[in-house]
Amino acid sequence: MFLVSILFFNNSALKAQEVIPTYSDYLTDNLYLLHPSMAGASNYDQIRLTGRLQWFDVEDAPNLQTLSYNTRVGQKIGLGGIAFRDENGNYSKTGAYATFAYHLMFSRSTADLNQLSFGLSIGAIQHRLDTSGFTEFDPLLGDSNTDIFGNMDFGISYYVSDLYFHFAVKNILLVNRELFYSDAVPSNMRKYLFSAGYVFSLNPNDPWSFEPSILFQAREATSEMAIDGNVKAYYELEDGNSIWGGLSYRNSFESSEFTTGGEEVNRQQLRYITPFIGVNYKKFVLGYTYSYQLNSLVLSNGGFHQITLGYNFGESRERYDCKCPAINN
Repeated sequence: MFLVSILFFNNSALKAQEVIPTYSDYLTDNLYLLHPSMAGASNYDQIRLTGRLQWFDVEDAPNLQTLSYNTRVGQKIGLGGIAFRDENGNYSKTGAYATFAYHLMFSRSTADLNQLSFGLSIGAIQHRLDTSGFTEFDPLLGDSNTDIFGNMDFGISYYVSDLYFHFAVKNILLVNRELFYSDAVPSNMRKYLFSAGYVFSLNPNDPWSFEPSILFQAREATSEMAIDGNVKAYYELEDGNSIWGGLSYRNSFESSEFTTGGEEVNRQQLRYITPFIGVNYKKFVLGYTYSYQLNSLVLSNGGFHQITLGYNFGESRERYDCKCPAINN
């Protein structure tokens, strides 16, 4: 169990690098939270509120709250902002980001969606470790129980008809941390994201449409990689509202070693499955995701619950003749 504890701490330290963790928010109509290039990309202004809790049966379990807003200014400028709080036991992160995006429209008419977008987010983040209940000094901790630093994210998105691609670099800047010694958390927090998907229906009048997609992520400092495979379905109601849902599967490329008391060392990869469901009613959005970890060694058999609440507002910009729900809200 000592080895398990060491692995758990190392994993927590590595997760501490990630300012806003990459969960399944992007599948519940919340792409801007992941991709700065999506600020103002939709034909409505958007506000999104999320709440995530892991393991109902574990005290002080990880939980995350985010609030985001993005809008289009004129024809080509997108602006956005994100505030968040992420807690994991004694450790917490709070911060805010401001985003500027630029959208190049190659479309000749609303029958032809062809949009290339660039986005840059700049943020300030505070990490804090509550050591009031500690009885012994941990050598992996620094001399301070809090630190404040800045960082940047950059992204590119491309939509052509029913096909899309996203690329983002998160935490671009190298940051020397005060909360942990450098050998526990490296200064390089950089992470790369690439996603692609396609939305289609079986015939033009079919109320059903389907969206297979992938998300690949890689951390530069640790060479950790993971991939999501997703399938999402939409059903358009006669009154203009819609319901949607789907399934996501995440698998890491690396495996961790653990022992449960004997001398035999076992290995396992991070794997979990996430069903999700939601509804768009008039200008309101409601989504729910449930992630269940498939590993043999887990802290709890309880899953991860997340709710997304959203509202689309402002003057609607032109709608395109395509199956592109991220643009045509």
